[in-house]
Parts: sequence; C-alpha cells; structure tokens
Amino acid sequence: MFDKDKWQEIFGTIRKNKMRTALTALGVFWGVFMLIFLLGMGSGLEAGVFKNFGSQMRNKMYVWGERTNKPHKGFPAGRAIDITLDDLAAIKREIPEVDMLGPRRRMNATFVHYEDRSDNYDIRGEYPSMVEIEPLKVTEGRYLNQKDLDDRRKVAVIGTKVKELLFEDKSPIGKYVMIRGIGFKVVGVMAPIELKPWRISDTESIVVPLNTMCHAFGLEERIDYMAISSHMDTRVSVAEEKVVALLKTRHQIHPDDPNGIGHENVEEEIDQVVNLFIGIQSFLWFVGIGTLLAGIVGVSNIMLIIVKERTKEIGIRKALGATPGSIVSMILTESVFITAMAGYLGLLLGTLIIGGISYAMYSFEVDVDNFANPQVNLAAGVGALIMLVIAGTIAGLIPAMQAANINPVEALKDE
Repeated sequence: MFDKDKWQEIFGTIRKNKMRTALTALGVFWGVFMLIFLLGMGSGLEAGVFKNFGSQMRNKMYVWGERTNKPHKGFPAGRAIDITLDDLAAIKREIPEVDMLGPRRRMNATFVHYEDRSDNYDIRGEYPSMVEIEPLKVTEGRYLNQKDLDDRRKVAVIGTKVKELLFEDKSPIGKYVMIRGIGFKVVGVMAPIELKPWRISDTESIVVPLNTMCHAFGLEERIDYMAISSHMDTRVSVAEEKVVALLKTRHQIHPDDPNGIGHENVEEEIDQVVNLFIGIQSFLWFVGIGTLLAGIVGVSNIMLIIVKERTKEIGIRKALGATPGSIVSMILTESVFITAMAGYLGLLLGTLIIGGISYAMYSFEVDVDNFANPQVNLAAGVGALIMLVIAGTIAGLIPAMQAANINPVEALKDE
C-alpha cells in the first residue's frame, strides 16, 4: 500500500542532503554502468573473434593423404597415400556419423580463355555438396548439382574475379570458357560469404564436376583433400576418429602411424575460444560486481550515518507508538530507492553507449578486426536490476535493524 507520508519523508531527507545522496548514488551508478559497459564490450570482442572464423561449420573437418611414417604389412615407410573416390563411397557407406562429403582436386595455373581474353586459373574438381560445407555463395546462376555429376557434364562455376577478367560487365551465364582446349559451359558465379584474405582464392578459381575433370583431362580418380561434415547431433571429433581409422585400414597404414592420413577440424579451436570467452565474461562479471559492491557498501555506510543523525527522531516515533516494522520499512525503502534509481540510470547509460557504438559501426560500415556488433545481453540487464533490488535491501538491512532496536528513553537523551 502506498504511504504518501513515508515518501514525503524520504524525499525530504534527500533534498536536505543533496550532495551526500548524490555521492552515495554515484558509487552504485558507476558500478552498474561499468558492469553493463564491460559486458557489452566483451560481447563485441567475442563477436569479432568469431567473425574471423567466417562461416566455418563447427561440425566440419578436413582429411587428406600424406606420406606414411611407419612400415606396415610389408609396405615401407615414406609411402605416399592417395585418397580416391572409392574411399569417399566407403566413408559414406560405413560411417553413419558423416553427413556430407566435399572432395576437391586442383589443377593449378591452368590456361583458360574466352574469346580474345585469357589467363591462368586454378581449376577445382568438386562435388555439389562443397558449397554447403565451405563458406561459399552463388552470386549469379547456380552451383553444381547432382545431375552435372551423374552425367559428367562439362559445366563450370567461376569466381567473381574470373568473371571480371574474362567477361568484364557481361553476364557469363550460358557462355563457354575453354579449359585446356575443352569447352565448359558457365552455369554460375561464386564468391566467399565473407571475403577474408585466405578466401581470395575462391574468387580466382573455376569449379567443375570432379568426375568430369578426371575424365576430360585423363586424371586418376583421386583427390587432394576432402571437407567432411558430421550430423549436427554428433561431435565432429567422433566422426573424424572413425574416418581416419577406416582410411588407414583401406590403405594398409599402421594404426599408430601419426602420418599417412592427415586430418584437422575446427571443433577444438572453437571450443578453446568459447572457453576463453567464458573466462573473460566471468572476469568482467567479477570486476563489475566488485565495483557495484563498493557502491553498495557506501550506501550502507550512509544509511548508518542517517540512522545515527535521526536517533532522537526515531526514539520519539517509537515513544509515540511506531512499531519496529514501520521503522525498518522507512529505512529499507530509502535505501532501495537510492540504490534502484542510481542503478537504473547506470543501466540506461551503459545500454545507450553500447547501442550507440553498435549503431555507429553499422551505419558507417566500420570494420574492426576482432570487434563487431557490441550488445547488452537482456538477461544481464534483468539480472543487474534484480541484483540492485536485493543489494539495496541488504545495504539498508543493518541500519534498519539498528534503528528498530533503538531504545526510546536512551534516544531521547541522545545529543
């Protein structure tokens, strides 16, 4: 129930001690502001670091053949291992954890020309699934499809840089480019989803069906490497272990040979980054809450001073029949009010600054390494508000209990 007289007293006390109240509230304001600001900037740092991963799938791995390090079953050490299309079929057939396979074979610096323009480009033989595993997008036309693969069609998807150099501002869709004297119909243009330095080669390459490449240019059906994704409910490290074991068995490689089948995945690297930011967020919460607690202690100390100053007044109230509950309520309400208002202003300012930074970066297209899209977590904001109410109550509890225990006779004698 709203008690008008109580609030008039609280505001009267605040007006009487404006400077003291402002300095007391400043500690709480600064603690909440620093908590929100640090968490917001921390989220921007985390978003920036993960942005540098590009569109890497967490459930993706790479596998390739390399030279063995140990002899096995009569085969000498130093034997070169080539992964073939038959290996891909065996992986898909025998390892249910595997979702998609994206093999790739390259012909580097291959002569390509269109009409009177020509240059050397990397030719990639791939499966249609590669565009789903790798961070690629189609900007014109389409990517390879299963029909291209089944019919060994002579079709090509070119990078955006290839399009600029060979076709300038004309549409390349439906045109034929000559690759080592063999015509390939351009069906699409591709580019990386995010243009990172290590993805520039995507813009300067030409993709054709893998089996078409092998058949048209008389190549063995082997691959340089393959990208593999596991099902979303399976850790890629589990699928990786099974894939490597299967390939070692198929190619007669010693089970304990660290070489022979090369492999890597981004799961471990991403897990390390996630754990790092859990630590960073924990540290930021520690610093923010520590600053906030310093402000809360200040509130509690000031409320103790207020109780001391109003000892005679409180004694008169109790002599006139005021209950200990009403005395406690008066002190707690003032403590919570000062704490909540200061904390709300700190929360508001912190949110506005973080939002302003995010808006400015978006509006002016600011691209900063390892920092992007800072934002205030809603749960953190709500948690901070709840924490303020609790902290304000705790800050006023000791002074309130002290006030409630004042002896009216002794209070009236207080000078």
